[in-house]
Amino acid sequence: MQKVTTETVPGREIEEALGIARGNTVKARNAGMDFIQAIRNFTGGELKGYSDLLTSAREEALARMEEDAESMGADAVVNVRMESSQVTDGGSEVIAYGTAVRLD
Repeated sequence: MQKVTTETVPGREIEEALGIARGNTVKARNAGMDFIQAIRNFTGGELKGYSDLLTSAREEALARMEEDAESMGADAVVNVRMESSQVTDGGSEVIAYGTAVRLD
């Protein structure tokens, strides 16, 4: 399945728009990670544990969006967007969404 941030898939025609495909996940950090990242925050540098956590959340949200689009019979998702928000202290949601389409 193709996923693009553009309104069209290069070289392909959109036959039908099927609706909004979406996928989300909520990930929470843990106390051990917080302790290690607090030390890193004090000494400087990338907070790799948190970067890895958000990378995992983005990949999961995209996979769920793709599953949603496939359940609609889509060949692609156009106008893909991602957002994140804090939903609780220590927990963040990542959502991926776009328009599921059938291609010629």
